[in-house]
Amino acid sequence: MIRVLVVDDDFMVAKVHSGYVSRVEGFEVVGTAHTGADAVVAVDELRPDLVLLDIYLPDLDGLSVLRQLRGRPSADPDVIVITAARDLETVRGAIHGGALHYLIKPFSYEALRERLESFRSVHRALADMPGDAATAQQDVDRLFGTRTRAVTPPKGLSPETSRIVEDILRARSTDGGDLSAAECAEATELSRVSARKYLEHFVESGRAEVHLRYGGTGRPERRYRWL
Repeated sequence: MIRVLVVDDDFMVAKVHSGYVSRVEGFEVVGTAHTGADAVVAVDELRPDLVLLDIYLPDLDGLSVLRQLRGRPSADPDVIVITAARDLETVRGAIHGGALHYLIKPFSYEALRERLESFRSVHRALADMPGDAATAQQDVDRLFGTRTRAVTPPKGLSPETSRIVEDILRARSTDGGDLSAAECAEATELSRVSARKYLEHFVESGRAEVHLRYGGTGRPERRYRWL
């Protein structure tokens, strides 16, 4: 079993995320922590394989915790950052600190499950390799390829169409704009319902964000932007 420590200042959020982790085959939650100091202590005591780390903590910020963990040879778990922080500086700090993934709250169970399954693939591949064996280039490529694999669209969504929608959304976001399902449907010649399914998939997998635009009357419009 892959041992997981959940770190979040909100007790209920930590409970929800722990429940998500427990639903994924091969993972078990060995503890939770609600401050940065408690997280560092818990890592030393529990020796988890993976830490789900929030950034906004009441004492130390998550990036400071990440740096402390990387400086401790006795316990050096892998880290997935789970946070509401969207600023580029925080994302850059997580990357430099060696975080495997960066998942923006709020997110679905499926979004976390995909990242955990990606981690599980790498964890098992490493475990299957003899510790004293020299690695061939194809072994290294397989490990890094698994670590950074693309998120596969769920059943009913085409990878080819997904790439088309992604390209359109990326282009609109690069120009500083956003996209509605209706605009996406017009650009891709998909139905509005189908376009929205692809856009919502990107949101759930953490690659796009959605916000509501309120008009004068009627329901608010969902606007999507590539992250």
